[in-house]
Amino acid sequence: MWLADNWKNYEVIDTSGGEKLERWGDYMLIRPDPQVIWNTKREHYGWKKPNAHYHRSNKGGGEWEFFDLPKQWEITYEPLALTFGLKPFSFKHTGLFPEQAANWDWFSDIIKTTRENDPGRKLKVLNLFAYTGGATLAAARAGAEVTHVDASKGMVAWAKENAMLSGLDGAPIRWLVDDCQKFVDRELRRGNHYDAIIMDPPSYGRGPGGEIWKIEDAIHPLVKSCAMLLSDNPVFFLINSYTTGFAPGVLSYLINIEVVSKFGGSVVSDEVGLPVSNGLALPCGSSGRWQK
Repeated sequence: MWLADNWKNYEVIDTSGGEKLERWGDYMLIRPDPQVIWNTKREHYGWKKPNAHYHRSNKGGGEWEFFDLPKQWEITYEPLALTFGLKPFSFKHTGLFPEQAANWDWFSDIIKTTRENDPGRKLKVLNLFAYTGGATLAAARAGAEVTHVDASKGMVAWAKENAMLSGLDGAPIRWLVDDCQKFVDRELRRGNHYDAIIMDPPSYGRGPGGEIWKIEDAIHPLVKSCAMLLSDNPVFFLINSYTTGFAPGVLSYLINIEVVSKFGGSVVSDEVGLPVSNGLALPCGSSGRWQK
């Protein structure tokens, strides 16, 4: 498992009974997690005195219960000097998936090494389903030119705010509200190419024009198109999957079919996760990584 174990401002304190107790900066939250199927003693005081608790409904969805939590606050991922604005919003989320730091560290090292070996090269990175910009900002901090694409206008606005908080508002980032497949198709027609591609597709979603996305139908065509969008000398390709339940090997197979067959290189896949303060590790989905 690839662990996001370099956080200082975030930690999973404990897990029990379908929930996790987390520290986000100065605040403790209790949120549901479907991976937590065990029941253990809730000995940490945070279980009784959290700053907020998201209660899941048996009918689907749920709602926040607030005790002492600001409407918005910030945390920093110190290894990359990235700062994120957080706020509780729809279906238990805060605007950040901290386990993705494991991937940020991985591709940041690739970008930095590539630029050190070829100082004159400009690396173009495409981030699809880019959410609030964690991967975008990590790539920009490492020295890449980034195109950030998400179907939600609100998420793109949030990502821009995170760029400002991180001192990257002047970085070479192109912000786009668009359907990811349609954007990739247009880029292919334009003859544009990218040196690296990141994608974190949802299991189901809608584009800005009402386009329906179902991952089991759409992921392979998208990966195929993205492979054609890569430059002649690409450096990495990353697929992350959280909500889909895809095994890591599925992601490896997709990348092998469409990327390794064209460019060679190596592909590895594994679970991504978060360390828990009691010494365990909480699985948080899977990632497939290709490197030239």
